[in-house]
Amino acid sequence: MYAEFYGLKELPFALTPDPRFIYFTPSHTEVMANLHYGIESGKGLVVVTGEVGTGKTTILRWMMQRLDRTVLVAYIFNPRLSVPEFYQHVATLLDVQKWETKSELLMELGRALESRHSRGLRTVLIVDEAQGLSPHVLEEIRLLSNFESNTAKQLQIVLTGQPELREVLNNPDLRQLKQRVALRCVIKPLPNVEETDRYITSRLLVAGAERTDIFSPGAIDYIFRCSEGIPRNVNNLCDNALLAGYAASEPNIDSAVIEEVAETFDMLPSGKRGMQPGEERESPARIFSAAGRAELWAAGTGTHESETEAVEPVPVEQR
Repeated sequence: MYAEFYGLKELPFALTPDPRFIYFTPSHTEVMANLHYGIESGKGLVVVTGEVGTGKTTILRWMMQRLDRTVLVAYIFNPRLSVPEFYQHVATLLDVQKWETKSELLMELGRALESRHSRGLRTVLIVDEAQGLSPHVLEEIRLLSNFESNTAKQLQIVLTGQPELREVLNNPDLRQLKQRVALRCVIKPLPNVEETDRYITSRLLVAGAERTDIFSPGAIDYIFRCSEGIPRNVNNLCDNALLAGYAASEPNIDSAVIEEVAETFDMLPSGKRGMQPGEERESPARIFSAAGRAELWAAGTGTHESETEAVEPVPVEQR
């Protein structure tokens, strides 16, 4: 909707985990180094944690796209599985066939892993959102880590999740699994305004921006304060700010636009929350009211105004 107005070839701040838009902070680089080392060296179990929206899924997809054909990956992104469902997923993703019982599956899986390992091939099980795994499934994952030769693990396992995953692994009942963790690493938020500026610029360039000064320095400073350096929050603020700026025909986004968008999404810095109505300032974002959005939507879809009077845009759900 706003891409042409700002000289963009595509939307730069979508909430989907598109690996093309990955931006490597120092912590991202460290995580990638750990993942690469863990898989290449047969370390076994690697745990990656990070706050919601810091880019865990994006970095996993970026890594998987760059693994060569010698690596077979089973990627599970839905942790709400029973033990039988978990093994069904593993068997399907690793192409293990001719089994009916768990015992038969484990024997077939063991043969497949040993065969691949003897030929210098690697096999990786990645479980995203692992903080949601049940203790029973986590215990099965521990048992899968027993597939090993005298010198290396035959199945590399990567668990990624929110910080709560560390608490899960600290459960006394899972101490055996915790002891199997060979590498731990953390994806951290953007640490400062400068890094936030580089992150925004990077995404604009990937989206084909003709200029990278769309956001004023004050806007970027406010984005960092409101987002707390969480990339997904940065994306949400920037995307909606560009939409508001487009509606108001503003070629540049200043801090006032960001403030109004942040208020809409309840992301104002703590000192700004709870402002009284009389203290609110009019800005392009506020001018871009629900009625204005409905009118803009109607213009883009050919819908008559009478059909859009009650239309309210629904914010994109964050993953």
